[in-house]
Amino acid sequence: MTASTVAKMGDIKRILIVDDDEVVRWSYQRSLQNVSCNVEAASDGEQALQTMEQKPFDVVLLDLRMPGKDGLTVLRTIKQKWPESEVVIITGYPTIDSAKEAVRLGAHDYLSKPVGPQDVINITDSAMTHKQWALRRVPENLDAESTTRAA
Repeated sequence: MTASTVAKMGDIKRILIVDDDEVVRWSYQRSLQNVSCNVEAASDGEQALQTMEQKPFDVVLLDLRMPGKDGLTVLRTIKQKWPESEVVIITGYPTIDSAKEAVRLGAHDYLSKPVGPQDVINITDSAMTHKQWALRRVPENLDAESTTRAA
């Protein structure tokens, strides 16, 4: 992926909100739609994964406790199938164990509810910045490997 592709990606962020609470989904959507984001929502883990199959998202804001597939199961699947997507866990039931597991599985961050509108915007921006830097590093690492092999 070229730097120009990364710059274009930065123009409109693709965000998926996954939470079984309709008020939370609506609140996060409202916050993010005002800052050049394409925002979609899912009410559970299964719906989230089906939505990701249709089109991957840059950032996923993911609740931990939901009916059906829990957040850690969804996080694991997202990181296996779409490793370039950044996932932020936002939970009303934070524990040190679940935070450690989320980070081990590749979550960008782990937040405790309630999360205000500016916090949602800030964490999404942080996750996008992390994603853009990660995408920029890949070609540089590949160039370094090819230079090393050529030498």
